[in-house]
Amino acid sequence: MPTSASSSVQQARRVLADRLAEIRREAGLSGRDLAAACGWYPSKVSRIEHARTAPSADDIRVWCRACAADALAPELVESLRAVEGMFIEWRRLERAGLKHAQLAVRPLFERTSRFRSYSSWFIPGLIQSRTYTEAVLRAVQRRRVEVDDVTAAVDARMERQAVLHQPGKTFAFLLEESVLRSGIGGAEVMVGQLGHLITVSALPNVSVGVIPAGPDRTRMPVEGFWIFDAEQVSVELVSGHLTITQAPEIALYADAFAELAAQAVYGADARTLIVRAVQAL
Repeated sequence: MPTSASSSVQQARRVLADRLAEIRREAGLSGRDLAAACGWYPSKVSRIEHARTAPSADDIRVWCRACAADALAPELVESLRAVEGMFIEWRRLERAGLKHAQLAVRPLFERTSRFRSYSSWFIPGLIQSRTYTEAVLRAVQRRRVEVDDVTAAVDARMERQAVLHQPGKTFAFLLEESVLRSGIGGAEVMVGQLGHLITVSALPNVSVGVIPAGPDRTRMPVEGFWIFDAEQVSVELVSGHLTITQAPEIALYADAFAELAAQAVYGADARTLIVRAVQAL
């Protein structure tokens, strides 16, 4: 994983590394002493403690054993798994198929009350039509997933859309105008999707804003992202899925969302842009 992917990931790695260094010092061991006890080169201890190399679960268990701190190993291994879960390559997330990837995020959607979504690439999953979802997931499956469970994955995504009708939840969607003209699935699919978008935008707890294309905007397009309450941001990158949980970073995405929202049009003006996109097909 690129070390620059997110300061949330780096900070979490740093916290784990610092805790391992603390355990070594409390055991009265030098880096060389620990390396000898673990059967490693001293440079490995240094790399782990400076967060330049991520330890494996086995590394953590051996480290704790050498420091007479076996009881701490399970908690630290869980911390490691949490760090690893912050950035997941698509090939790892989708290894068991696209249905698994859809079901994995369902608990997050169930417990979230306030959703904010910005998309510069495609219609967000919660407001996709079935045929649009099928076109998107079929393209993903052909490109990088060996398991063909597209139909089951589409069913799972459609079922997840039930959260739109759950009491106490609000949804704010921002779309770049170019998303309306992306052509995913062909003209017939896009006509159905844009009609569905108009229908969903009429729900009382849903806001759909479209950012018009034009040279006078003050905030440039960025990568697509979701903000779940004020607890988590999910970002879809070309290489994988990034989860952000650090408050300062979440605030940056919230500010970006607010700036982009200020450039969007809503209601009748947004529907006009959607209708124009249909007419252009």
